[in-house]
Amino acid sequence: METVLDRAYSVMAAEPERDELRLRFYERLADAELFMILEEEAQGDRIDPRVIEHDGMSLVLVFDTEDRLAEFTGEITPYIAVSGRVLVTMLAQVDLGMAVNLEVAPSSILLPHDIMVWLADMLSETPDEVEARPVEFTPPRAIPEPVLQGLDAKLVSAAGLADEVWLTAVTYEGGGRGHLLAFIGAEPAVHRALAKAAHEALRFCGVEAAEIDVAFFDATEGAAIAVRRVGMRFELPDPVAPEPYQPMAPGMDPDKPPRLK
Repeated sequence: METVLDRAYSVMAAEPERDELRLRFYERLADAELFMILEEEAQGDRIDPRVIEHDGMSLVLVFDTEDRLAEFTGEITPYIAVSGRVLVTMLAQVDLGMAVNLEVAPSSILLPHDIMVWLADMLSETPDEVEARPVEFTPPRAIPEPVLQGLDAKLVSAAGLADEVWLTAVTYEGGGRGHLLAFIGAEPAVHRALAKAAHEALRFCGVEAAEIDVAFFDATEGAAIAVRRVGMRFELPDPVAPEPYQPMAPGMDPDKPPRLK
C-alpha cells in the first residue's frame, strides 16, 4: 500500500531539481509516525536503537508502517513508535542519521546526520508574536500554488482544533498590508500549536519570502463575519472520534521524548 511518504518521495524523485518538492518530503517525514528498530526492549524512557554503518554514516532504522519493519527484519524485533519530529530532534543531538524504509518501499532513502541537524533547526523555529489591528479584509491576491498546497496539507492537523480556517488579504491600522490565515472557533490552548503548524507550512513550501500572518477569532465577532464574506476557506477533515484512553507510548509525547542510550 502506498503511503503519504511514498507519494512525497516519488514526486521529489521525479523532479530532483525542484527544492520545494524536497522540502515537502522532509515535512511529511517530520509529520509521520515512524517505527524504529531497537536492540532490546525499551527500559522506561531509555532506548537503544539498532545502528547500521554505511559509507561512513551511522544510521538508525525506521519505517513508516509496522508491516514494513516486519518485512525488513523477518522476525520478532523490539521497536518503538516515535513521531518524526521527535526522532529528528533526538538524532540531531548525536552523530546519527536515519535509514528510512530500507529495501522495503519506494521511499527507501538514507539521510545523514547533517540532514537531521538542518531539519531539527527548521522544526524548532517558532512564529513571532505581534499586535496589529485589522481594519479591512479583502479577497486573497496572487498566492503561489505551493503555498496553498502546503497550507492545505498541514491544516489536516487542525481537524477538531478549529471550526473554520480562512485565508484573506488584510490591511492593518497604520497602513500595513499582507495576508492573514484566520482560525475561527479555536480554543486558546491550541493557538500556539496552530500558529506553529502554519509557520511550518510556509517554511517548507519552498517559496522565498512566503509570509502570512495568523489570527484567531470567535465565531460571532465582527472580524470573523468579515473574513467569511471575502476569504478563501480551507476544508478541514472531520475530526477522528476519540479512542479509549491508553497510556502514550514512549516517543509520541514531544514534551517527554525517550532518551538514547
